[in-house]
Amino acid sequence: MASIVIAQTTVDDETKAYEIARAAVEARLAAGVHVDARMTSFYWWKDAVQHEREYRLSFKTTTERVDELRAWVHERHPYEVPQWIVLPTAGTSQEYLAWAVQETTARNS
Repeated sequence: MASIVIAQTTVDDETKAYEIARAAVEARLAAGVHVDARMTSFYWWKDAVQHEREYRLSFKTTTERVDELRAWVHERHPYEVPQWIVLPTAGTSQEYLAWAVQETTARNS
């Protein structure tokens, strides 16, 4: 049975964030994507603490599509090692789940 997950990544360019978000929805890999306001991230990279202004993308997708979405995002991602975190959801309404499944199902045009 399908369920919804939230998959997250970050990018440092607003235009790239919008491009990835829109294209993921157009490709029906995500039913929707939130692009959060710019934030500051601190992290270890190449033996030093780094910081970067980034945008978080939260993809609403199904468990059936999340692996394909991950591969698709990583092909387009500007980072050498993209963040990829998948969060389970709880208490999703049946109506919202049905919408997400419908919107992540490939259609013949």
